[in-house]
Amino acid sequence: MNKFDEREKSFEKKFQMDEELQFKVSARSNKYLGEWVAEKLGKKNEETKQYIQEIIKSDLEESGQEDVFRKIQKDFKIASIEIQEDEIRKQMEKALLRAKEDFKK
Repeated sequence: MNKFDEREKSFEKKFQMDEELQFKVSARSNKYLGEWVAEKLGKKNEETKQYIQEIIKSDLEESGQEDVFRKIQKDFKIASIEIQEDEIRKQMEKALLRAKEDFKK
């Protein structure tokens, strides 16, 4: 194997590791966000766990976080809970920062 092939494999491995880390951070962020929303919706124990799974699954609908945002916004509306869009986005950012911190350790 020549140096170019070795270098290419190295870049591919790094890319794969970066993608895996990004997926883990996103899932953890959605977990934290789901916990926050579940608390606001008055969910307990198993309901909270199920809701977190719903949030994580909703993130797989499209790239980015807008699918998660729409789900949360819809769930608050269904529960007749008034919450501002910027509050949801602020909590999304907090959850992401917290998840990133978890994986820095």
